[in-house]
Amino acid sequence: MHGVTKILRRQKLGTLFVLVYLLYIALPTLQYSLLSPLFPHLQDILYPRASLLRLFGEHLLLVLLSGISAFVTGLFLGIGVTRPWGREFLQSVQDLTALLQTFPPVAVLTLAVPAVGFGFTPAYLALFIYSILPIVRNTITGLLSVPQPLKEAARGMGMTPLQVLIKAELPQAFPAILTGTRISIIINIGTATIGGVIGAGGLGVAIVAGLVRNNTAFVLQGAIAAAGLAFLADYLFELWEQKMNRQEQ
Repeated sequence: MHGVTKILRRQKLGTLFVLVYLLYIALPTLQYSLLSPLFPHLQDILYPRASLLRLFGEHLLLVLLSGISAFVTGLFLGIGVTRPWGREFLQSVQDLTALLQTFPPVAVLTLAVPAVGFGFTPAYLALFIYSILPIVRNTITGLLSVPQPLKEAARGMGMTPLQVLIKAELPQAFPAILTGTRISIIINIGTATIGGVIGAGGLGVAIVAGLVRNNTAFVLQGAIAAAGLAFLADYLFELWEQKMNRQEQ
């Protein structure tokens, strides 16, 4: 009973946080009222060239597109190298994805900008490369941990290899895949702020402008929004995992 009460309390606090965060993003007056007492000496408190709501939308689009691309690619790579015909590539894929994540996003941007120019594309490529490792790694771990008797029982029921994968392996591996996706998206939210350096938009625009103009209010305005988005994504994934656990019980 105590555990249920604790979960309900957390859900109420989470819902309150989501509401306050969305109000902060949407209402410049709320942003100003929160930041102005901290910086009474500054004339410009809010970033003037774009609303925080617009920057939030650009940031969210960048994170979602790169995250979905990384999820699809990572899932298919993880499935491929755990099949009998792809096992010889298992170690190579793990090593390659680990190597890609050792490159800082700024280094990827430095290489991508001369090739594709400024804007959305190089930021997307950097985030895609940087976020694929957790998905690949957790997909492989999840699929390899599926009990062999379960797969044999599915084959004994006359299922094809594709049916075994979809109906037996993926449901068992999904919690691990979801955890990898959760890590990937949260990493992406923070890393996407570098998009402001190369004209890709997003919440990093306000942060970069604040650093250039030595305006801490701009930096804090964008940083609060980016950190809040990371907490929001983590909270939504937590609700998803709780729902899955209740369905399994």
